[in-house]
Amino acid sequence: MQELDYVEGDATDPVGDGPRIIAHVCNDIGAWGRGIVEVISRRWPEPEREFRRWHGEPTFRLGAVQLVPVAPELWVANMVGQHGIATRRGLRTGSGYEAGAGPPVRYDAIRECLTSLVTHARTRHASVHMPRIGCGLAGGTWAGIEPLIRETLCAHDVPTVVYDLSA
Repeated sequence: MQELDYVEGDATDPVGDGPRIIAHVCNDIGAWGRGIVEVISRRWPEPEREFRRWHGEPTFRLGAVQLVPVAPELWVANMVGQHGIATRRGLRTGSGYEAGAGPPVRYDAIRECLTSLVTHARTRHASVHMPRIGCGLAGGTWAGIEPLIRETLCAHDVPTVVYDLSA
């Protein structure tokens, strides 16, 4: 079993050599523009463009992963792991607002995404790099997410690095 590595830095500037996948969590309503995606879009236009194109297709759903090449041996994994987005009015979903619906994070969908990511990483002999996915705008807890990473990526010997931004 591969250990989970933690480093201080920016997940969009992954450490190490060789093939690398930058993973992050997206919502299921096609919204893009806050959190790590702001940094991703400044560095590469392809992940946002492909996410917006993918939204509305039959393959776009909770638990799905879209791998977007951004450089030689570097991909961004758009992982649909949150239902809607949190707002002051409540949870905004594709059908409106749901007051008191709780955070948008969907742990089962993130588990499914990470399981798919194992195949993508192993096929490409790639390491996976991510911020603390699902814990920012999605409203999840690291205590809920970290075991999912260990049960999927780490259990299948995929080198995985979690990035914490410097203070």
